Amino acid sequence: MNVHEFQAKQLFAQYGVPVPKGRVAQTADEAVAAATALAAEVGGWPVVVKAQIHAGGRGKAGGVKLAKSGDEVGAIARSLLGRPLVTHQTGPQGRVVKKLLVEQGVAIDRELYLSLLVDRTVGRPVVVASREGGMEIEEVAATHPDKIFSCRIDPAVGLQPAAHYARGLGFRLGLTPEQIGPFHRLLTGLYRLMEQEGASQVEINPLIVTKSGELMALDAKLAFDDNAVPYRPQIQALRDLDEESPLEVEASKYNLNYIKLDGTIGCMVNGAGLAMATMDVIKLAGGEPANFLDVGGGATKETVKEAFRILLSDPSVKGVFVNIFGGIVRCERIGGGIVAAAKEIEVNVPLVVRLEGTNAAEGRQLLADSGLKLEVASTMWEGAQKIVKMVQSQ
Repeated sequence: MNVHEFQAKQLFAQYGVPVPKGRVAQTADEAVAAATALAAEVGGWPVVVKAQIHAGGRGKAGGVKLAKSGDEVGAIARSLLGRPLVTHQTGPQGRVVKKLLVEQGVAIDRELYLSLLVDRTVGRPVVVASREGGMEIEEVAATHPDKIFSCRIDPAVGLQPAAHYARGLGFRLGLTPEQIGPFHRLLTGLYRLMEQEGASQVEINPLIVTKSGELMALDAKLAFDDNAVPYRPQIQALRDLDEESPLEVEASKYNLNYIKLDGTIGCMVNGAGLAMATMDVIKLAGGEPANFLDVGGGATKETVKEAFRILLSDPSVKGVFVNIFGGIVRCERIGGGIVAAAKEIEVNVPLVVRLEGTNAAEGRQLLADSGLKLEVASTMWEGAQKIVKMVQSQ
């Protein structure tokens, strides 16, 4: 689960990470009032007006602007609010801006990069840092990999008071001896946040050194493990459904793992590995998957019916491939769910079903007796070829 920049900074502040003073606004009038009060609080202009969407690249897309007066803030707010902001992460449709962060202007001396991630290859958190802050870290990694520093943290030990993590990284980042202490406190705060709140990614880009030598998180990005969120009410309350695909929100109500993609062939499978293999084989057959939809091992007729409804709610879906291997889930449940869905929802696109495993024969018989217009496949490759051919021939 992702959160907005202003929400991430609120959490940063709770864990002792320095952030600029800022206020959230949802209208142009609120933005002007927030900027005026902020300018009075910090001793003058300028302020920065930042569009709040769940996507990076906002600055390059015109979503981060400097304002030197209330009139400028109002004009910027009116140009952003209620309109889609298109960045390299949003796709061509963009994301509609509904909130703004109005923040104090800060005199910047240097821009750095700092993040904490989970290194799944070794099962440990890793700190990644670079002197090249303000740039996309992927671009730095591609062009100047020698400018990226990292260190792994043993979760059984954590960040040590001796600050050897912070000291080593700090000096490699070019920090002065006087800045190592504040850097250690900042890094410790980020690690505590990651550990206690179930974050899978904590990123500051840029982490700035101000003209007065202070460290401050000028930007903030947080992503949380979806499996951890239900156990943390404070984090769950930060979820913004406006930033998620409506179909993905609907799928989450039924514990379905659904991700919208750009293709035309809807996929219904059980198990993440089978889902990825199914998408690969559809592409190999010349098609494009329209989604990732995993009904899980405990699928029932009801969840399969809802999964079908969600699939067919996507106007880009021109055909559906159901690829189920019955292990925990029994194939007759899948077949029964497909039949139940077809009785309530008009299935007006080609449908190919491959059932294998527990009670596969019973499931196939249910479909054969239903009178539904569908094709049955005995293998995944056969099913992928059939659905691609049927969609392309329409």
